[in-house]
Amino acid sequence: MHGPESRTPLGRRSDGFEISNPVVPVGDAYLGRIRATTPRVGEKIDPTKQFTAVAQVIRESGLLRRAPWFYVLLMSGLGLALVGSGVAFVMLGDSWLQLLIAAGLGILFTQFAFFSHEAAHRQVLASGPANDRVGRLVGTVLVGMSYSWWMNKHTRHHANPNQVGKDPDIAGDIIAFTDEKAVDARGLMAVINKRQGWLFVPLLTLEGLNLYVQSYAWLISPRTKAKGRFLELGLLTLRFTLLFGAVFSLLPLGMAFAFLGVQIAVFGLYMGGAFAPNHIGMPIIPEGSKLDFFTKQVLTSRNIRGGFFASAIYGGLNYQVEHHLFPNMARVHLAKTRRIVREHCRTLGVAYTETSIPRAYADVISYLNRVGRLARDPFTCPVVGLYRRT
Repeated sequence: MHGPESRTPLGRRSDGFEISNPVVPVGDAYLGRIRATTPRVGEKIDPTKQFTAVAQVIRESGLLRRAPWFYVLLMSGLGLALVGSGVAFVMLGDSWLQLLIAAGLGILFTQFAFFSHEAAHRQVLASGPANDRVGRLVGTVLVGMSYSWWMNKHTRHHANPNQVGKDPDIAGDIIAFTDEKAVDARGLMAVINKRQGWLFVPLLTLEGLNLYVQSYAWLISPRTKAKGRFLELGLLTLRFTLLFGAVFSLLPLGMAFAFLGVQIAVFGLYMGGAFAPNHIGMPIIPEGSKLDFFTKQVLTSRNIRGGFFASAIYGGLNYQVEHHLFPNMARVHLAKTRRIVREHCRTLGVAYTETSIPRAYADVISYLNRVGRLARDPFTCPVVGLYRRT
């Protein structure tokens, strides 16, 4: 570990210590030496070959194997919790305690979203089409999101994380993730961007609604050619019809709106909060720049410490570095993979960022505030703004 964030500057070790063919332990066993990770004197590092070396160790150690029993137990537990919530909803009737059920559903829908995300990455089943069928069913019926829209967006993100012009996750409409976006902000967007760090958490309560709207907008757009588009549209419509029908038929009007408001707010807060620390505040890759796969994925990703507890909360996304390097790896193998990848990064001198949960969110808010300060104040004279700009 290298300080509070376990971070090593690119190109050199923070403690000046060189590792030669390290032996990497996993549990009580040793996987042997990572081959060809330390170049000879005067030899240029080939990052492509270095990733091949660590990938071979991961593959030979069996960490790319499926974990069907884990996902059976996970979905069984989530399914029982969903049924229990439905029973409690009916039994409580006209009671403001229903808002606790609404909050619980927001958490459950997010957990189902994690599962759908893992199916999309081919982590759950051996067959790609089978993963798609399961991911689409869970994503639309239980989460309320378009699977094809998510796949289109998320695939582009994985290919080029934090790269301007290629990663859709940093091209948001409300939040300015880059200096250029903040500088170009006008009107209400400028007002929001200047305070976006402090507004970030309140804005996340609207993220669930945004995901629902984006899903429908994608599916009804005449430009969308995604496979299964009309099936998803039908499943989403059925899902919301059943949910809204149950809520408005069993609860008074005001309580029904409150129930849906809490459910959507908790869902958005949890979903946005789980994905936010992954890349926000990490290096932004300029448009047109080229980095090798290994360096690009590691430099732009942030891990969160916390072991099993953090993995349960974040659905395995706390191992973001390893998830980006091996996106089809089952959640249960990410912890062991982290130890191998982290040591490999120390050998190569590639920055590996890992921090605590509080520090991760503090870094996110700090970064958004820094970028937001570049937004122009629409109520300030442009000439005065030249002298006030930081």
